[in-house]
Amino acid sequence: MVKGHPNITSQHKSTFEVTMDKEIGVRADCIIGVSSDVKLMDLPSELLDTIRCEDTLIKIELETVNAVDMIRGYGHPALTLTHPTDMVCRKSDFTCSRTLMIHADKAACDLKRELVEDLKLGENLKVTIIVE
Repeated sequence: MVKGHPNITSQHKSTFEVTMDKEIGVRADCIIGVSSDVKLMDLPSELLDTIRCEDTLIKIELETVNAVDMIRGYGHPALTLTHPTDMVCRKSDFTCSRTLMIHADKAACDLKRELVEDLKLGENLKVTIIVE
C-alpha cells in the first residue's frame, strides 16, 4: 500500500512518482505517494521481464477512496527496474533505474483532481500495474 501526504502538489509536467520515503517536501512536485511497501525489485520476475519489452503496453491504475485514474505507457529493454525506493512513470523516453515506464499519457499534473485531493489528505493509494 502507498499513502498520500500533505505536501503532495502533483504539479510536475512530465513524470509522476511513488516512493518508499515517508516524508517529502513541497518541492517534490512529481511525488504522488509515499511510504510504499513495494520497490521495483519486489515485482514478480515475469512482470519485470515483460516490462523490459519495447512494445509492452503498461497500464497503471491509481485508486483512492474517491477516485480512480488510469495511465498508459510503454516498457523498454533499457529499463533496469533496480532503484531501491522510487518508481517513476515518464512522458519522455528517458530511462534510469527509477523508471517503470516511458511515453506515459499522463504526468502528475494530469491526474484527476479528486485523486490528488485524497492524496493531500493522506488517504491510501492503491497502485495496480497491468501489462499487455
